[in-house]
Amino acid sequence: MNRAEPHRYLIALGSNQPHHRHGSPRKVLIAALARLDHKGLHLEAASPVIESAPLGPSHRRYANCAALVCSNYDPLALLKRLQNIEAKFGRRRIGRKWRARVLDLDIVMWNGGAFAGDDLIVPHPEFRNRAFVLTPARAISADWRDTISGHTIRQLHFRLARSLTRRLTQPHLLP
Repeated sequence: MNRAEPHRYLIALGSNQPHHRHGSPRKVLIAALARLDHKGLHLEAASPVIESAPLGPSHRRYANCAALVCSNYDPLALLKRLQNIEAKFGRRRIGRKWRARVLDLDIVMWNGGAFAGDDLIVPHPEFRNRAFVLTPARAISADWRDTISGHTIRQLHFRLARSLTRRLTQPHLLP
């Protein structure tokens, strides 16, 4: 752990399975937020929890939120810490990529800019295309700039919403 200025991270949280002790996916996220303010992590802000449709083959809807966390951990050390929290909630990293899970914690951005390692890319490569990340993130970090596109979270959210609206309202051409 580096003793310099703390890093600031935007973390996306998701759950679509109940937990035997914490309860519903929404309650899982509330318990996970408490773990993000513990042992070298400081929870600075948390968004409201939203509900979203699943990606991939899962049929269970997700509870999602976002958190701003300060820590002296570098991105790889934080990833390891987040995976440890997921494991304590019962997450197993085996099987299908898009399967249902009790808890998913993703590093979306950090104040150190871009980062690429074998197991981690920051900013998260897909966050710009995911309303279930951008909507909660906008609630707590609307002015944070994506180091790759240069756009703020607010701008990325607006662009995604506009794109989704266009797709839904364009007439479908028949062959």
